[in-house]
Amino acid sequence: MQQLLLELAPPPPPTLDNFSPGKNGPALKALREALEGGERFVFLWGPSGSGKTHLMRAFSEAAAVDDVARLDDSGQIALFDLCNRLRGSGGALAASGGAPPAQLGLRADLRSRLASGIVLQLRPLNDADKAAALRAHAAARGIALDAELIRYLLTHFDRDMGTQIAALDALDRYSLQRKRPITLPLLKEALGLLDAAKR
Repeated sequence: MQQLLLELAPPPPPTLDNFSPGKNGPALKALREALEGGERFVFLWGPSGSGKTHLMRAFSEAAAVDDVARLDDSGQIALFDLCNRLRGSGGALAASGGAPPAQLGLRADLRSRLASGIVLQLRPLNDADKAAALRAHAAARGIALDAELIRYLLTHFDRDMGTQIAALDALDRYSLQRKRPITLPLLKEALGLLDAAKR
């Protein structure tokens, strides 16, 4: 039996280009500028789901440390030493946390280093931002999505953008296999087949 194409493939690897910024445009700009020789230290903070991990992974061509509050003492010392080496060599560093550096339970010298560059708060995408990101991703593939289908994706799949994009890509593959346009009935049909296959 042919495997259903609606099964979600892993989301594409995070890049600065495939980050949906919403109100986080300044953070994206700061990271790009850090890679181009601007202010080289960028600290991003915000709640879960605001894009910190995506941006840290996208920045990995330079030095990036996600969720610095989880570092133990030796990890904090290593990060402090890395900050000093990068300052001396002109390298770039991006780090993230759930709060600004001054509010994290880190060594005082590390908090100072992390706060020495640009510190920006990230905000999670709201539904309008997510809908716009899905619409833009679909348009890049030559697909027009109606508002009802977007609402269904946002309410029936995990709400992180990686899962949302993976679901849309899987639906595109399924529509090509079936030679039918992407519609809400097609999505519901594919989900029904997927549920039946899992039983």
